[in-house]
Formats: sequence, structure tokens, C-alpha cells
Amino acid sequence: MSAFAVAPPALLRDAWEPICGALGIAPVRGPETGLVMLRGRVGGGGAPFNLGEASVTRASVRLSSGEIGHAMILGRDADKAGLAAAFDAAWQNADLRARIEDEVVAPALALEAEAERRRAEETEATRVDFFTMVRGED
Repeated sequence: MSAFAVAPPALLRDAWEPICGALGIAPVRGPETGLVMLRGRVGGGGAPFNLGEASVTRASVRLSSGEIGHAMILGRDADKAGLAAAFDAAWQNADLRARIEDEVVAPALALEAEAERRRAEETEATRVDFFTMVRGED
């Protein structure tokens, strides 16, 4: 489910017709948008505090073949939430699972890993090594 949630909307849209186009989709719930509270801890072990709110969109769908899928994504993209839920339902079909894994899940996870690698590189570039700084005392 996380692969569908992090997948770019274009990847989901482009993959739906060739893989699952024959399946009908009926909404069960939503898509509906709401807010979740983000909580944090200082240093990973301090007292929790409310950091802020984030928009999320959730959807549940039933395919014409009977499978039910659910999705919750960060943001307000109702179409993406509906497609993610539809792919979650289609993935439950043993006949479609391997193709969905190859054409949707693997590329989505590869894109997410590349984005994480880029973020790590950018973060590393700003790192300061305080042990190499001269203190000015002799």
C-alpha cells in the first residue's frame, strides 16, 4: 500500500488502463480529505509535542471482481487516492499481482529510493564537522 501512496499520480494513471482497465471501480468511501496532527519529540526521546497538521486524503473502492482496496495519501489529490485504493484492490487478485508488482510497485519504490538518496546527499552537503574547526586558543 505504501508504494501506491508514494507513487507519482502519472505513474498510477498511465498504468491503470493497460493492467486493470477491464475492471470497474465503485467507491465505497470517499475520497475525502481531512487533517492529521503531526507529533514530534526532541532528540527522539523527549516529551512529545504537536508539530502541526497535514492534509491527507483517503479512499476505499470495490472492484467489479469483488476486491476492496483502501488508500491514505499525504495531500489533497482525490484522484490519486482513488487510484491508489483501486491498485490496492487489484493487487489482491492473484492474476494481476505480478504485473502490478513489476509495472507499478517496483518503479514507485525505485523513484522513492532515488528521491531519498538525493535528500540524503543534499543534507550531507550541509553537514559541519566541528572537530576540524580551529578554536583560536593556543
